[in-house]
Amino acid sequence: MYAWILESYLWIKAIHVFAIIAWMAGLLYLPRLFVYHVGVDPKSEAAQLFKVMEYRLSKIIMMPSMFLSLASGIFLAMIQEVWSSGWFHLKLTCVVSLLIFHHLLSHWRKQLALGTCIRNAPFFRMINEVPSLLLIVIIISVIVKPF
Repeated sequence: MYAWILESYLWIKAIHVFAIIAWMAGLLYLPRLFVYHVGVDPKSEAAQLFKVMEYRLSKIIMMPSMFLSLASGIFLAMIQEVWSSGWFHLKLTCVVSLLIFHHLLSHWRKQLALGTCIRNAPFFRMINEVPSLLLIVIIISVIVKPF
């Protein structure tokens, strides 16, 4: 029984890392697409291409990898029984922040597709740093376990 749990743990951990990488790639790339999207005429061919790219990135890569990250992360937390650890609470706070950020990106993507987005390129350049900062805190929390 123990060997099965250990083997499952390692496979789930590998899936978790893969899913996080895919999700983070989307969280970092989608705002960059928004920077370019707001710089073109909403009726242009380029705007139509950005709409397709943003939709596919969001629905085909980001959503599945987000759900896989969450599911595998919950499984890992259950096996390790880390629910009361301080470092885990910090990580969980950052993950919730990433979920909120993901939701905001989805909202802005829909606004851009409808041509109703009031945000500009400097705004999207600035928020593009949010997932990087959260990822730094998550990595330090998980590896260093400062508390």
